[in-house]
Amino acid sequence: MFKLPRGLPDQETELTMRKLTALLLAIILTLSMPTHDLQAAHELEVRDIVAGASLYRENCASCHGANLEGQPNWRTPNQEGVLPAPPHDETGHTWHHDNQLLFDYTKMGGQALFASRGMDLKSGMPGFSVSLSDDEI
Repeated sequence: MFKLPRGLPDQETELTMRKLTALLLAIILTLSMPTHDLQAAHELEVRDIVAGASLYRENCASCHGANLEGQPNWRTPNQEGVLPAPPHDETGHTWHHDNQLLFDYTKMGGQALFASRGMDLKSGMPGFSVSLSDDEI
């Protein structure tokens, strides 16, 4: 059994006790959390990942890369002022955007989406409203 020293604890003992207390508190909080809450809820969690991967290969990979890597120098506009396709992995910025914006961007295309918001920006992103259903997007 662990015994506390008599008298006032020295700084090392006090630091050890604080660390043990913090560790014990972290363990108690972790064990008291319901396991079903550990997975974040997401409106797209029931999507068919295999079908989505196939749609990506057929419609997106030619610009955004087979491995989600995007085009080289994607942060620098080309001669026409259009940004190359960004990566969809953790090095890009796609994950910064909410699902509705990404849906609208994919359905309408960048140019049309920007115009609908009163912005005059160039975009190389085509719209897929004719070739893909809303569910596929």
